[in-house]
Amino acid sequence: MPAEQPSKRIRRQCLSLDTRDPKSTLPRVPITDERDTTPDRLTDELAFKRLVANLASRIANTPALRLDETIAQGLGQVAEALGLDECVLWYRAAEGDDLTAARRWSGGPTPAAPTLNSMRESLPSLHAGLLANGAQWFDALEDIANASDRERLRQHEVRSIALLPIAAGGKLIGAVSFAALSECRAWEPVSRVRLRLVSSLLALALAPRQQGHDSGTTAPVRTRETIASDRAEPRRELPSRTRRLHVAAESRAARDALAQVDSVAPTLATVLLTGETGVGKEVFAEAIHDRSPRRDGPLVRVNCAAIPAALIESELFGRERGAYTGALSRQVGRFELADGGTLFLDEIGDLPLESQVKLLRAIQERVVERLGGTDPIHVDVRLIAATNRDLEAAVEARTFREDLFYRLNVFPLAVPPLRERLEDIPVLVWSFIEEFARATGKRFDSVAPESLAALQRHDWPGNVRELRNVVERAVILSKGTRLVIEPPHGALAHREVRGTLADVETGHIRQMLEQSGWRVRGAGGAAERLGMKPTTLDSRMAKLGIRRPGSPK
Repeated sequence: MPAEQPSKRIRRQCLSLDTRDPKSTLPRVPITDERDTTPDRLTDELAFKRLVANLASRIANTPALRLDETIAQGLGQVAEALGLDECVLWYRAAEGDDLTAARRWSGGPTPAAPTLNSMRESLPSLHAGLLANGAQWFDALEDIANASDRERLRQHEVRSIALLPIAAGGKLIGAVSFAALSECRAWEPVSRVRLRLVSSLLALALAPRQQGHDSGTTAPVRTRETIASDRAEPRRELPSRTRRLHVAAESRAARDALAQVDSVAPTLATVLLTGETGVGKEVFAEAIHDRSPRRDGPLVRVNCAAIPAALIESELFGRERGAYTGALSRQVGRFELADGGTLFLDEIGDLPLESQVKLLRAIQERVVERLGGTDPIHVDVRLIAATNRDLEAAVEARTFREDLFYRLNVFPLAVPPLRERLEDIPVLVWSFIEEFARATGKRFDSVAPESLAALQRHDWPGNVRELRNVVERAVILSKGTRLVIEPPHGALAHREVRGTLADVETGHIRQMLEQSGWRVRGAGGAAERLGMKPTTLDSRMAKLGIRRPGSPK
């Protein structure tokens, strides 16, 4: 039997928690505080379990580069739910058993810089107790034996503190601390079990990172700015907006696209991202979510082209037990998982026609029905769709519903190809170097200037995805700290032109169509690129026999 993916394991263990099952592998969350079974207690318990389940879903759908930020934001929500004022995420240092503060939440919408750094130096007594005895619970500072620890916490206005280990594979990889600042807090049994549940979730989420280090320890993540400052050549400071949205925006094309992101993100309008394959439409979807009022909610991703047509409805809308042969349990759909957040439907043009009807109803009425179920489920979801296809042509070919197209096309946003944003290549290169250097355990101080110049001369038919692959190959082959990157050879854009004039015209029109995702009309469409009217292009395509691949003849 193949091993279960970590993201699925996290969701399954958190969504299927049974608080009365003594065989549960995770700490049980008692429904009552001793004998309390009042409706308010039950409602509070269900709300907390849903919060943990949403955090598990967000972690499972977060790229590695943003995992720390997502965890810190989720911990902030946990702290708020439990009436706490501060939480800090700690990672074990690369060498030794010291713990270093990585992220801190203290009542703000985003994680802040930690006020403490080394736990061994700042809180030696708590650090020793954590290593020797595990979780530490202090209702008041007077309960801490070490005077220096008490004074240091008092300087930071801490009144009560709980410190829990994060362990994976029997090894300590980090810790999480929760604190009350306004008044002393008694760590009652219910709160202790809930916080242990959160630490167990963090252990599941961070275990893959721990396994990637030979030493069995986890070092703090180095940011893009930290690595960029190590370069031999002068570093260009990134605009603050670029860092916040995680999008390289040195070029005019990228800045224009981000300006549209800034305009639409605060609204609840449906966004349709278009562009060639590999341009980074998912990154722009993340930027919209991060700038929206729903940034603290889940961002659930669905690749409509990667799911078999027979399963797409159960993935989107869920299923009841026994809905079809092999449906042995109830499954929550992606719409329900994204409730209160954002649902990103990638490759929406590949959605089967029969599923498009249900999707249209879900968008119009904000209601879904699980397969095999009869009860409508109301959902509050902001929708972002993406495609590299020409949906207008698909509507004309009757492979995509016209009413669904207009529901999705509320705010169209064209993501520019890499060849139109060559100024962003240095920033993208260092972002990928950071990612692959951490995965391979290597360090790079500089990139050969001639390599960056060659990369900016390349046409990049595969866009950002192709650039990422090129950088990964260079990192794997590199032996030193100065990285040399060779652009790919045999680029599709440099094929020798042969044949008759009609052949050349056909090839050029087809190339423009491919670059625009086979979109004829509108901004960035093939007609605009070719400098002709859409009706004229339609006539030329018909005369030359140019049809979109897969379209009926």
